[in-house]
Amino acid sequence: MSLPPGFLDELRTRTSLGQVIGRKVMWDQRKSNQAKGDLWAPCPFHQEKTASFHVDDRKGFYYCFGCHAKGDAISFVKDTENVGFMEAVEILAREAGMQMPARDPEARVKADRRSQLAEVLEQAVQYFRLQLKTAQGGPARDYLDRRGLNEAAQDRWGIGFAPDTRHGLLSHFKDKGIAEDLVVASGLAIKPDDGGAAYDRFRGRIIFPIRDARGRAISLGGRALDPNARAKYLNGPETELFDKGRALYNFRNAREAAGKGQPLIVAEGYMDVIALSEAGFEATVAPLGTAITEDQLRLMWRIAPEPVIALDGDTAGLRAAMRLIDIALPLIEAGQSLRFAILPEGLDPDDLIKAQGAGAMRKLVEGASPMVTLLWRRETEGRIFDSPERRAALDRDLRAVIGRIGDPSIRDHYRAEIARLRRELFAPRRAARPRGSARSRFLPPAPAMAETRGTLLASAGKGAIEEVLREAVILATLITHPDLIETFESALERLEMATDDHRDLQRLILSHAHDPAPDLRARIERDAGPHLIEKLFSLNHVRIAPSLRRADDRDLAAMCLAEELAKLDAARGARREVADAEEDISALADEGLTWRLSEAAKAREAAARGKGEDKGLFDRADNGVMLAREEKEALEALLRQIDDAKSQPKPE
Repeated sequence: MSLPPGFLDELRTRTSLGQVIGRKVMWDQRKSNQAKGDLWAPCPFHQEKTASFHVDDRKGFYYCFGCHAKGDAISFVKDTENVGFMEAVEILAREAGMQMPARDPEARVKADRRSQLAEVLEQAVQYFRLQLKTAQGGPARDYLDRRGLNEAAQDRWGIGFAPDTRHGLLSHFKDKGIAEDLVVASGLAIKPDDGGAAYDRFRGRIIFPIRDARGRAISLGGRALDPNARAKYLNGPETELFDKGRALYNFRNAREAAGKGQPLIVAEGYMDVIALSEAGFEATVAPLGTAITEDQLRLMWRIAPEPVIALDGDTAGLRAAMRLIDIALPLIEAGQSLRFAILPEGLDPDDLIKAQGAGAMRKLVEGASPMVTLLWRRETEGRIFDSPERRAALDRDLRAVIGRIGDPSIRDHYRAEIARLRRELFAPRRAARPRGSARSRFLPPAPAMAETRGTLLASAGKGAIEEVLREAVILATLITHPDLIETFESALERLEMATDDHRDLQRLILSHAHDPAPDLRARIERDAGPHLIEKLFSLNHVRIAPSLRRADDRDLAAMCLAEELAKLDAARGARREVADAEEDISALADEGLTWRLSEAAKAREAAARGKGEDKGLFDRADNGVMLAREEKEALEALLRQIDDAKSQPKPE
């Protein structure tokens, strides 16, 4: 069976050699640089302990410095799977989602036709380049000169000009004996459906050749010189050679430049690519008249692990960035994502470079934002979150978006970063201290007396153990009742755990929040080992919790979770208020104030004990809410006494 020209090139382009070989070897992390596709491992073809087997993922070749084995993805599959050439091709094509050519006698005819179409396109490129140098090409040359593209640059990019005539190219091909149907099939001419005469597709336009990974012309793009033209840019149609959703402008040159260490930049169009490349950013590509597709994303990742999407800062550019996020989220992997460089509004890359120099563009690329930043911006920009319902709607939307991430580890990190951004958005902001306050009137503040340091204000940390135990009950309850996670997910995300173990458990619970399997405990033990679970459930405080003693009572578990979360929130809020109050009175501490504070502390402790009526931490489901309210009331009383202390004389 013969394969059509270009099939193997496309297969190699769409296949990651690192991924193919990575299934058979363990990469040496000390020697490998995965970001640059430079991978090392012990050779799979001979026994060795050192990493002498080298893979250049970008070029698609491997070589062993020990046994001298070498080849590409096809030869590797052949040798490791013990299959023939065509079987190896079929294996890789299936993994890459490519349809194998039909095994029929017409395959050779189709291959010959593709070769003919490629030759027709190459001749068209040469024809249009000659037209650019004629008198008719004067306006086009003037435009290119204004854009800073001299004759040498025009030759480098194969830029041409299509005169504004209906049959210029067709007449040229007719004189050369090339059949009209080939010109139409290549996308260079249009044949009306009503049977009328064919005519040139590109007229009155500057021409840009579109080439594949081998450098062959597979289509053309044209920019109109007439400002009133219906389409400013026009690409060739889908043909046997050209699939615009699976091609990138300047792919071949960008791949070579990225292999030398340049960052891969994704611009919007031909002129952006050319301007950036001429300014030194040679690893630049652009989609071809469509929004970036999944196949184009995979092509980009074959060149670089983190392409920088450089888009105009206008509404259309931002909208394109937001659409791309939805395409990329299910595909991102460890070390494989996107970054975004949003240009100043009204400027394209060429404008920015001309106005501020290549350094400004380089700074923009180096400071490109990670995808999670754009995701957060999309979900929050222009929205007001002044009610619990609106904040809940944001939580719902964020959960849905993050849930689309396929990689569990990345989903976990996204959830953590979104939780951090959410805390920043909703964190209470302290009111500015008014002028003339106690702190500003007494500088520097006098140190508090020893007796004052022993009061409630200075010893707020004494409740830390109690808070850790509350955290333990919350975590254990959620692990025992995973169906409650969705209800309490937002509260759990916002909770600042006091210990590393609790932070690890919090992260693991959230990472499995939307898993279909109910056995959360087993999943956590699988991910982190049994020690975290054993340590948590061995706590006596956890074992006696009603939500654990009566594990079959879901409603009781929900009530216990609400209670413990309310207690934690009240205790930590009170501690923050106490810290603020301590700052205010640090310059006023004396025996009288110390006495009043100690009395207030006793009052609070009495309230916390429930006035002797509390029969245990969990005996009444509403007891925690009552204590939280009493703690708040005691704190308010304390603060009132502080205000009184500032204005009353010390008792004799």
